Amino acid sequence: MAAWTTRVARPDDQTDIHSLLSDTCDTVVVPASELLADAIARGLVRVAEADGKVVGCIAAEMPAPGHVRLSAISVRDGMRRQGMASRLLAETVKEVPQRPNEPPLISAVAKTGELALVRLLLKGGFIGTRVIRTGRTDDDVHIHYQYTLRVAYIDPDARHLVPVSAREQLTDSLAPADHAVTALVTLAGEPAFEVARFERDDPATLQSGEAAAGIAFSGSILAAITFLLGFAFASGRFPDDVRLLLIGATFSTVLSLVVYASASGELARIRSNSFGRIMKWGNVLSEYGGVFPLLISLPVIYAQVSDDPWTTTVLAVVISTALAWYERSEFSIARRFHRSPGEVALMALTAVSPTVGSVLVAARVTSWPWTMVLTATLAARTWLYLFRRGPESGIEERRQWQIRE
Repeated sequence: MAAWTTRVARPDDQTDIHSLLSDTCDTVVVPASELLADAIARGLVRVAEADGKVVGCIAAEMPAPGHVRLSAISVRDGMRRQGMASRLLAETVKEVPQRPNEPPLISAVAKTGELALVRLLLKGGFIGTRVIRTGRTDDDVHIHYQYTLRVAYIDPDARHLVPVSAREQLTDSLAPADHAVTALVTLAGEPAFEVARFERDDPATLQSGEAAAGIAFSGSILAAITFLLGFAFASGRFPDDVRLLLIGATFSTVLSLVVYASASGELARIRSNSFGRIMKWGNVLSEYGGVFPLLISLPVIYAQVSDDPWTTTVLAVVISTALAWYERSEFSIARRFHRSPGEVALMALTAVSPTVGSVLVAARVTSWPWTMVLTATLAARTWLYLFRRGPESGIEERRQWQIRE
């Protein structure tokens, strides 16, 4: 079995590609020479090569900046069933040219009788969304397949099987906008499509709920910090550095509320796609400016007012352990960003801060150096996530509003 590799097609491959497509595909799907040359120049054609010869290819075209249509997929006889087409398709989907922060819609049209192609598309992350009436005289039904760019949820109780030969039923099954072909199976020895219903979500409603949850959360944290700050000013036993830490937490939490309100305003106006960026600011400010200073200051305050070093130490270690677990859990804001060795060191400093601060206060040692290190650590993490990291993980996969000037 000859070894093969894949790469982006070059202009000098055009003759071999055209020959391969002419030998293995219907004439109607073979791109014209001018279209093929343009696709190669735009990086929309990939080839598989063995012994210096083109043995497989996938060609696409970009009729609009936000839409890529796969026009032909072909593998030479004798080279099939080696995963070549699957690899070409996966690489095309991954490396297709796109505008910044806006992945294009990738689609294809396949006849119901092209079972190998249909199976390839479905296994490659495509779903069949609607019947395309091409006006051709052949009897096969043409189905539009598109690559799923985001997570979609299937209703497990709304799925049914349609034999490939039942063309009228297939057309009726795909008529609703929320139904799509998700798999190709065997039914009574014959091929059949599995048609499923997808849950339809409203991006504005989902984002509005996220903004409202952020406002409610920051409001609760602000109430707790304000309550504790009131006692701090009323009591003479509170350390001055903890008072300053709580004042900073109050300021940061208020800022996060302002940012969340701005996110709500963004939804109300629908003028840009900046909701994810705004929410990142609110999430980071509320976490590292409000939640962490509040939790870290609790054992330090207890150490100041308590004369029992053992309970102070136990409380501090428990909170440090809880913070360390949270930092490594899927719930942490830090989990949504890329982690570097320096960031891991900052996370470790944050986790041990409750224990270090409590021990210093219990030992009647000045805690100002601890407060300064903690403030610098939280400020560094805030700066890192806001200015040195991209959007939160998953934000780029969410649906974007389409702006038309």
